[in-house]
Amino acid sequence: MRPGRWAAGLAAAAALTACGGTSDTAAGPTTTTAAAQPGPFFGVCGQLTDDEVRQAFAVPAFATVTRNSVGCEWEVSGPTGPSVSFSWYRGSPIGRERAGSELIGRPAADLEIAGRSGFEALYQDALGQPVLCESALQYGSDFVHLSVTYADVTPTADPCVVGRQLLETVAERAQ
Repeated sequence: MRPGRWAAGLAAAAALTACGGTSDTAAGPTTTTAAAQPGPFFGVCGQLTDDEVRQAFAVPAFATVTRNSVGCEWEVSGPTGPSVSFSWYRGSPIGRERAGSELIGRPAADLEIAGRSGFEALYQDALGQPVLCESALQYGSDFVHLSVTYADVTPTADPCVVGRQLLETVAERAQ
């Protein structure tokens, strides 16, 4: 081997050795994170009946009701009209939902129902009339969320009162 190549090979080997050490100090601190506990089972629509939602929302009937295992939506007159939606988020941080509400102009206030903490975020129209309210409660690493909107229709009930009433029912029935 020529002396120039031998020196270059030695330098490369030294550089590789320096990168691959087994020193404990190079590994950095070890952290552990406790897994958050999942919340209870809420069932389809948080076990809310169509009639309970209709009575709380103070409307005569729903044109469409969509149900599945993680959410439901009760619509009075289609996707742009008054509606109530329920969602169950597994392993998702409630803080992100709260921050999103605040980011789009719905200031959030703390909420507590049945010993569970959460938030409520109200939106008012140009006349100062409450037309939309989001309400959510934390359950371990999960949370449930209700959105009540009257869209461009005059509200028949305070949307935050509707959300709280329905969340109280959901909390009572959580398994």
